[in-house]
Amino acid sequence: MRELIEKDRKITVVPSDFKCANKGTIVEVEPKYFTIELEYEPTGMMRHNFCEFYTQTNHGTLYFDSYPETIEGKRVKIANPAKHRFLQRRQYTRIKYVHELELVYDYGAHKITTLDISAGGMKFKTCENINIEGDYKIILPLSEEQSVECAFSPIRIEKTENGNFTVSGRFEYNTSKDKMTLIQYCTKRSIEISNK
Repeated sequence: MRELIEKDRKITVVPSDFKCANKGTIVEVEPKYFTIELEYEPTGMMRHNFCEFYTQTNHGTLYFDSYPETIEGKRVKIANPAKHRFLQRRQYTRIKYVHELELVYDYGAHKITTLDISAGGMKFKTCENINIEGDYKIILPLSEEQSVECAFSPIRIEKTENGNFTVSGRFEYNTSKDKMTLIQYCTKRSIEISNK
């Protein structure tokens, strides 16, 4: 595990209340602990209360649970985790996500059926011809009380045999909190699905 937790590596920290998600940089690595310098004040984090951690390595997205041993301002010392797992090699966890939604643009909206999403983007099918140069907005419902709104840019459009279209593209976010929320949602769903 120690070779995976490296100094200067960026890391995302998600307390039990994921609205308090934070990110930072690993500034020190010791045999039993590592220390993070957070970007924001550590609201929602308490000593000895477990948080989730996500970081990119050469092996893929590393995920583990651990807890803060000490919290001094934005500097937090974390106990080295007992176990960890790699979610997948792609940058963001991709999950199946089937919803009837609207892709909104200046003059109207396209009716689409989403197929999968990640924090990086989504794939959907539609019977309408999408302009690959267009600027779009979409609201992604994550639960009854939570959704994320983001911009969508098409990257690839394929026409299927039945005359419909399959579209893949990437997201851009208004806030980093929206991106973190979607990372958290996709990761949790991926773990739930793999545990079924």
